[in-house]
Amino acid sequence: MDRLTGGDVALAVHRRINRTAVPYPDDRGVKELFETVAARLPEATALVHQDRLITYRDLNRAANGIAAALRRRGVAPGAAVVVGIARSPELIAAILGVLKCGGHYVPVDLTWPAERLRSVLAQTGAAHLVTDTPDGVARDLPGLDVLTPHAPPVEADPVLRTRPDDLAYVNLTSGSTGRPKAVPIRHRSIARLVFDARYAALGERSRILQLAPVYFDAATFEIWGALLHGGTCVLYPSRRIRLSELKRTLASHGVTVVFLTTALFNTVVEEGPAALDQVETVLTGGELHSMRHLRKAVARYGPGKVVNVYGPTECTTFATYCPLDLDGLPESVGDLPIGRPLQNTRLYVVDGDTLCPPGRTGEICLAGPGLSPGYLDARDAARGNFTEYEIDGVRERLYRTGDRGRLRADGEVVFEGRLDDQVKINGFRIELSEVAHHLDRHPGVRFSHVAVGENGAGEKRLIAFAVPRDDRCTVQEITDFLGVHLPGYMIPKVIHLRDSLPLSGTGKVDRQALVTEHIGGGVT
Repeated sequence: MDRLTGGDVALAVHRRINRTAVPYPDDRGVKELFETVAARLPEATALVHQDRLITYRDLNRAANGIAAALRRRGVAPGAAVVVGIARSPELIAAILGVLKCGGHYVPVDLTWPAERLRSVLAQTGAAHLVTDTPDGVARDLPGLDVLTPHAPPVEADPVLRTRPDDLAYVNLTSGSTGRPKAVPIRHRSIARLVFDARYAALGERSRILQLAPVYFDAATFEIWGALLHGGTCVLYPSRRIRLSELKRTLASHGVTVVFLTTALFNTVVEEGPAALDQVETVLTGGELHSMRHLRKAVARYGPGKVVNVYGPTECTTFATYCPLDLDGLPESVGDLPIGRPLQNTRLYVVDGDTLCPPGRTGEICLAGPGLSPGYLDARDAARGNFTEYEIDGVRERLYRTGDRGRLRADGEVVFEGRLDDQVKINGFRIELSEVAHHLDRHPGVRFSHVAVGENGAGEKRLIAFAVPRDDRCTVQEITDFLGVHLPGYMIPKVIHLRDSLPLSGTGKVDRQALVTEHIGGGVT
C-alpha cells in the first residue's frame, strides 16, 4: 500500500482539521432509523405538499404498502429499483418502500433520452420501475416490470432488517466516456450526513425544503435530513422554480433550512432577497460563487446564516462547510474558503505522494464513512478515483476528487478549480468531454468543442462550437440529435457553426479565443 508523507506542518494541520469523529447511528439502516421515528412521533407532520399534510404514521403505512407490492413482484434484498416519480408524497413513499424491501432506489427523470435510461438499467441491473406515469415506458424500456406507487397501505413494518453497509441508492453523474457513471451510496453514508450535523440545525423542529430533483444528490440531504430526525420535509409544489412561489412556500410552511444552487442563490439575492429573511440556514454551493451576491446576502441575513458547502456525489452530498460572515469574506472568489470537513469526514490536500502544507496547491481527497463503495461499472472503477494510502500511520481509503485546492494556515480549505474539464452548472456535474463525445457522433459534424460561457446576467451555461461537413447540418438538427442522447441540462444553450476551430501555439483548440468570440458576438 502506498504512503502519503508530509512535513511536520502539513501533518499537524491535517490532523487538526480531521478531528471530526462523533457518534452517529452506524448500527442501523435508514429503514430502521425512519421506522423508529415513525413509532415515536406517529402524528407529527412528515411531509407537506401543497395543501396536503402527511403524518409519519401515514407515510410509513404507504411505504409499507409499496414494499409489499414490490416483494410480490419479486424484489429481494440487494435489488435495484428505478424510481421515476414527480416530486410528491408518493415519491417519498416509493423510495422508502424500496428500502423497506432491502433494495436500493435509482432515481431518474423518465424524460431523459431512452439511451441514457438503458445505460442506467445496464449498470444497475434494475428490473423494476415505480412510476406515476407508466404510459410509454414499455415502448422505451421493454422488459422492465412497471408498477405505480398507489398500493393499499399496510400497518405492520416489514420484518426484514437492513444493514449500514447495504446500498441505499444509486446516483448517476456525467462521465467522460460518453455514458453516465453510476455512484452507489450506503445507508451508513446517509446517517453520517445528517446526524450531529455541523452545517445546519437538524431536529424535530426542522422544516427542510425539498427543492432539488430527486436524482440530484442534494435531495439526499433534503429528504433524510428531515425524516430521520422527526422534522418536516416541505416539498416544493411545482416542477419549475418561480421566485414568487418559492417565497410563498418558505414563508407559509416556516422552512428553517434550504439548499440553493449557486445560480439560484444569486437570482434570489438579486431579485427577491426577502424570501430568505425568515429561513434559519441557507446552504449554497455547486459552482463558483459571486462575491457581490455573497456580500449582499451576508450583510442582509447576518453572520453564520449563509453556509458555503462543497462535496461530490461520491462523498454523499456534502464534505465541507463554511459559515460566512462579512469580516471573513475575501475580496476575490479565488480566496473564498469551502471550509473544513463536516462531521465524520476527513480531507487531505495531496500533491503526488505528499501531503501539502498550507499555501501549497494540490488535489482535494476525501475519506470517511460518506464515501461510495465505488462505481458500479468496472470501466469507471478502473480509473483509480478510489485508492488506499497509509497516512500518518493510519490506513485510509481516499476518493480523489479531481478538484484543486489549498489549505490556509487556519485549516480552512480554498477551492481552486478542476484538474480536468469537469464543470458544475446549476449544481449538476457535467463532463464537457461527454457532451463533446455525443456532439462528435452527429454524422454532419466534423469537429467540435464544448466550453462554458456566461449569459448577460453572469450565469454559466454550456456553449458548443461545431465544424459541419456541409450546409445541410443545422443548429436545430444538432440540438435535436443531442436531445436523443443527453438530458436537457447537458445540452448546450448556444451552438455556433464555424468553418474551423482556432488552434493555440501548441496545436490544441484555443478555448479562450472561442469563448472570447462568443462573448463578443464574433461567431454565428
